[in-house]
Amino acid sequence: MLIKNARIVNPWGETFGDVLIDRGRIRKIGKPLYGYMEGESIDLEGDFLFPGFIDVHIQGAGGADILDEDEEAVSTISETCVKFGVTGFLATTVYKPGFENKHLEAALNGFSKGLNGARFLGFHLEGPFISREKRGMIQESSVCEPSVKVLSEIMDKCKGWLKMMTLAPELEGSEQVISLLLENRVIVSFGHSSADYEQTLKAIRIGVKHVTHFFNTMPPIHHRAPGPAIAIFESKDVTVQIISDGVHIHPSMVRFATRILGEDRIVLITDGVRSTGLPDGKYVYNGIEFISSNGTARYVDGTLIGTSAGMSELARRFAKFTGVPLSSVAKVASYNPARLLGVEECKGSIEEGKDADMVVIGEDFRVRMTLIGGILFEA
Repeated sequence: MLIKNARIVNPWGETFGDVLIDRGRIRKIGKPLYGYMEGESIDLEGDFLFPGFIDVHIQGAGGADILDEDEEAVSTISETCVKFGVTGFLATTVYKPGFENKHLEAALNGFSKGLNGARFLGFHLEGPFISREKRGMIQESSVCEPSVKVLSEIMDKCKGWLKMMTLAPELEGSEQVISLLLENRVIVSFGHSSADYEQTLKAIRIGVKHVTHFFNTMPPIHHRAPGPAIAIFESKDVTVQIISDGVHIHPSMVRFATRILGEDRIVLITDGVRSTGLPDGKYVYNGIEFISSNGTARYVDGTLIGTSAGMSELARRFAKFTGVPLSSVAKVASYNPARLLGVEECKGSIEEGKDADMVVIGEDFRVRMTLIGGILFEA
């Protein structure tokens, strides 16, 4: 396939040209390319060509949720993600200690049958080793004290596909859990935590280098009790997830955080729930009704539980709130998550030899089409 007349947006800047795809990879980039017209040719007529977005924090989409215990759920999420330019995702969910947690097996079974959309890149578990005071939308049944025994059960259930775990490092017993996770090459993410400034710095020193939905479900900044946010700002090797819907974090705080952190440390996420890609209305998560409105999902008591907007819309809002160039959007939505997951050698930018995972976006920032391994998905 030859993609012609594309405004190619990479993490380091923009170029105009053609992209040749061969056997699922980017074979050649030029302006223009001639003599490669044997296969399909698509003229973008100046639309943007971004590297495929990677969402490391999405719970559900298209009416499905990873928690559903349904093998079709991961497939539905995969097919919905691709409509918003997402080419790979971490299936994000919870773990209920003492229960069978059949949803993890169901997701793996669904993945093994093949997905017609975004690639399943593994699991991200929020908990169960989190603060009860900062559990947010996570129910009490999905929370317990740090336990090597429970972690062992989780690892068995995930069958090597656990890629990230959110935990509260201030909890007693967390250090041993963190060590075991790091030994198994699992990203340990600070989140749903009541840790103070000093406890956060200690966690960072022992290997917690990522942060789940920055600012949310953690103590706020105070001039006499700086809290975890200041420790995170000061730690240059820590990356953070940001939900740029303008509700989870005020637009001015998105702008402020971007200015302080720098674009290299931000990973854009959706924290998407089952209402993603569906009309506003009432839905159910884990047996509890929630309301989706204008891209934001809340329990009826007002508790935020995630978004419904989709990655392309959150990327648009991030650009609007911060005023950064489109190359920075490619960095926070594509390259940084690829680097976090250790797959930047084959994903996250449009370069010769890399996977042909790309998304075509118009001036209005709506997705026109998405390519995954060179396979075309119309929006």
